[in-house]
Amino acid sequence: DRANYFGNLQKGVLPETLGRLPSGQQATTLLELMTIRAFHSKKLRRFSLGTAIGFRIRRGVLTDIPAILVFVARKVHRQWLSQFQCLPTALEGPGGVWCDVDVVEFSYFGAPAATPKEQLYTELADGMRGSDPIIGSGSQVASQETYGTLGAIVKSRTGNRQVGFLTNRHVAVDLDYPSQKMFHPLPPSLGPGVYLGAVERATSFITDDLWYGIFAGINPETFVRADGAFIPFADDLNMNNATTTVKGIGQIGNVHIIDLQSPVSSLIGRQVVKVGRSSGLTNGTIMAYALEYNDEKGICFFTDFLVVGENEQTFDLEGDSGSLILLMGQNEEKPLPVGIIWGGTANRGRLKLKVGRPPENWTSGVDLGRLLDLLELDLITNNEGLQAAVQDQRSASAAGIDSTVGESSPLVRVPSRDKLDENFEPINLNIQQVEGEPQQGLVLPIMGTKHRNEAAVNVEHQFIPSFNGKSSVHDHYQGENPESKSLSALRNGSDKDIYVSLQLGEPEPKRRKYS
Repeated sequence: DRANYFGNLQKGVLPETLGRLPSGQQATTLLELMTIRAFHSKKLRRFSLGTAIGFRIRRGVLTDIPAILVFVARKVHRQWLSQFQCLPTALEGPGGVWCDVDVVEFSYFGAPAATPKEQLYTELADGMRGSDPIIGSGSQVASQETYGTLGAIVKSRTGNRQVGFLTNRHVAVDLDYPSQKMFHPLPPSLGPGVYLGAVERATSFITDDLWYGIFAGINPETFVRADGAFIPFADDLNMNNATTTVKGIGQIGNVHIIDLQSPVSSLIGRQVVKVGRSSGLTNGTIMAYALEYNDEKGICFFTDFLVVGENEQTFDLEGDSGSLILLMGQNEEKPLPVGIIWGGTANRGRLKLKVGRPPENWTSGVDLGRLLDLLELDLITNNEGLQAAVQDQRSASAAGIDSTVGESSPLVRVPSRDKLDENFEPINLNIQQVEGEPQQGLVLPIMGTKHRNEAAVNVEHQFIPSFNGKSSVHDHYQGENPESKSLSALRNGSDKDIYVSLQLGEPEPKRRKYS
């Protein structure tokens, strides 16, 4: 299907023009840029660490010229390059639609550098870490060993319409423990805290066609990082202590849905803000979308956002994983949720955007609208909606209990082993981070830790079973996945082919970490 898709579009690609700009229409939408890049990915990948789509950057400032950004280890004048090392100034796609090519230096460290475990000690940040009596977006959430940030309060579209919260999967899921429980601010073994709930559904990677609605790359092994987990609030949690208001920002609007048919300017260059448990309130700019990179096996990965902090300050610190990324409102509108942070590359490399200035940190984010659809969740944007959602959940639970009592038989039967297997799916959280653990993790100080087992990759989301029934999406993804089989075969294959790759993380022994 992928080959046919690009084969049919390839028929509309005009011959390359050298030494001058193409005469066709200049690309204006995200989709046009993604399509042009897909056709030329082999050429772009030859000398690059990765690519993204956005606007051309001049002297550290975004212009309004749509471009494919090509990340290289060292950017020099073309005078010092051979003809075969030079990238074209423009690329053409189907129907003669073309765009600029911009080269951006990525100062790559190679081996992971030690990253200081920083956190700010402002009144807002301290409140996120437990000194506030209220929990909400930006608050610290912790599993048995890892802690990160609560992204948003959400409700399920299925079952009993459970109310809970969204954060990163790598924050919430630890395969060394049989149950994936979350606490605020700390688990009882480490300090004061309350039980928030247990992970019900989570996701790590998904194929590009299911995420974007199109084939975004020509590589058969192409996946998008979708790092999310849904944790329903525990029944005994006092919901009066939860709020949808973001401290330091205020009320938020509805999710900003990213339409690939929309102009590049609808997303790139937009100012964003976030609140996290480590760095508190920070501001930044969306510099690029759909960052594409390849691992050493040639597997292609995408991550949605590339955000750079304001005034050369970092947009996030370790422990901010899961934080909600908000588009700044225009004309006094409420900030609009657009994504959640899943990682950064401060310990692997930095972007050099300005001549004469040091490289800058950058942050990776997941498209919130697509993640909510994948996990079958809706964002709750105000406290009135939160109260209504909690009441709906109670009503649905009560109706479910009444229905069970009315239909039950007076004869109590113990189900057989086979029957149990039909009713309850295995947790099936046997997943390996293909590019490794996000480097934004900090394991809590627990004695006697053991090394994490390596496991096979699973590319779709997992629903942790509950007694409330199974989701239709769960049934859809339970079948054997050809991409997963192919991915597994590729990982066990030969290392003869060498690929230049942009590393966003690497498996390592368990250590004390944030997420």
